[in-house]
Amino acid sequence: MNYRIFVCFALMLGTMSASISTPASAAQNLELPRALGNPLYTIQPNDILSIFVWKEPNLSGKVTVRPDGRISFPLVQDMQASGLNPGQLKEQIEVNLKQYIDAANVTVIVEAIQSYRVFVTGKVNKAGAIQMEKPITVLQALALAGGTQEFASLSEIVVIRNSGEDSTRFVVNLPEVVKGKNFYQNMMLRSGDVVFVP
Repeated sequence: MNYRIFVCFALMLGTMSASISTPASAAQNLELPRALGNPLYTIQPNDILSIFVWKEPNLSGKVTVRPDGRISFPLVQDMQASGLNPGQLKEQIEVNLKQYIDAANVTVIVEAIQSYRVFVTGKVNKAGAIQMEKPITVLQALALAGGTQEFASLSEIVVIRNSGEDSTRFVVNLPEVVKGKNFYQNMMLRSGDVVFVP
């Protein structure tokens, strides 16, 4: 059976991971993360943010996260944004605005993700970097890489995640995923992840 056809078919149907529950036995699999839902997005350098301060139009607008991870914002001036999720940044801005505005109500929206990039290598048709505006899954990354080559080992695809000094390795069995088994393996990739097809 040619599973490469299923890769494209699964992509057209869309990612079903949000609607399929993780089997209980999957929680005991140490090679895969326990929670593969949609985690809160972490702001990264070069992202574009829309910041709204209620009843303060002069303080509202779009800002770009600088390469050093900081933003410039009226009254607050210079503050760290990279590494925080939008809710945490909202709280930080509200705290810093307290000395100027009573009960400031701030909304932070990630307008554009310009920092997200994953890499696909090995036996794929178009190896290299994939830059997107939003996170993608393993299946989507393989489809964007043109699918896998004829003699690729689809049951031993590896996702390598570099988190500082340590790297984490996840094994993805693609034939099981396209058959609807262990669909949690079709994990959401983080920026910087490397998908290797042996």
